[in-house]
Amino acid sequence: MVNGEIPIFKIWEDEKYLAFLDNNPVKPGHTLLIPKKHTDYIFDLSDDEYCELMLTAKKVAKLLKSKLHPKRVGIAVEGFGVSHVHVHLVPIDKGYELNPSNAKPAVKGELEEIAKKILS
Repeated sequence: MVNGEIPIFKIWEDEKYLAFLDNNPVKPGHTLLIPKKHTDYIFDLSDDEYCELMLTAKKVAKLLKSKLHPKRVGIAVEGFGVSHVHVHLVPIDKGYELNPSNAKPAVKGELEEIAKKILS
């Protein structure tokens, strides 16, 4: 993903982090934030890396909130699906909407439209 080998709908990037739409969103706009430096487990990050990741998640969450207008942007870090640190940022209007069992495969066109809205 970082090297562009796997197609993604990128919505934010800097020299250390990449944010892109999840292909199996819990809600439209469900975004994954990853550090470009590979680390398997979030608590293996240095204190500085961990703090920087959370501050970056805050920036991306504010972007999602400003463009998609949910009541909140939920955050989850569980670390089992992929062996690379990733933070889930999910636009939600009610607490129960963050449930991962609500995830379903997205249609490419839906992801493209949401990415355009966030990037506009």
